[in-house]
Amino acid sequence: MKLANGIQIPEIGLGVYKMQAGEEMNRAVGEAYRLGYRLFDTAQMYGNEAALGAALQVNHIPREDVFLISKVNNSDQWYEPTLASLHASLEKLQTDYLDAFLIHWPGQNRERTDSTWRAMEHAYRDGLVKSIGVCNFELPQLEALLQHCEIPPMINQIEHTPLLHDPELLSFCNSHGIQVMAWAPLLRGKFGEVIPEIAK
Repeated sequence: MKLANGIQIPEIGLGVYKMQAGEEMNRAVGEAYRLGYRLFDTAQMYGNEAALGAALQVNHIPREDVFLISKVNNSDQWYEPTLASLHASLEKLQTDYLDAFLIHWPGQNRERTDSTWRAMEHAYRDGLVKSIGVCNFELPQLEALLQHCEIPPMINQIEHTPLLHDPELLSFCNSHGIQVMAWAPLLRGKFGEVIPEIAK
């Protein structure tokens, strides 16, 4: 798939939320890569960016082979803290750029969101990130951001599963060139009875 700026993003990826450093992370990342995964998603909030960076090294995975995503934590938002936290994330992940950098949560402070987004735009223009986007933004939050941004978000990572759809939000993102990305699209394996029936 292509983002609005033309860069390719893999259709499937491995989120490393709650994965621990060492054997768990190293094995999961290595096996995922062997099986064809080329996108790895972490966040400052997860506290495991360094573990993912180490796992990529341990498994001898070429940087150019993978699409790396991280997200700015709420406590690191606003302009200067966002840029400082991005540099910290790059160091932990042992890379000089991210393929995508996202605002993890919108919050209620629009001034903070706008300030954070200006930092994201700055990082994008400087080549520290190949794409920028948001997570968990609903329609009013996206509309507000689009009114004040110079570079529109390229990704909106949201809760989206076979059992949960927001047609209005999906349509809005589609019409504005914002790629929707699902976190936990298969409910983190908690399938219940419905998803196996759909699979059949």
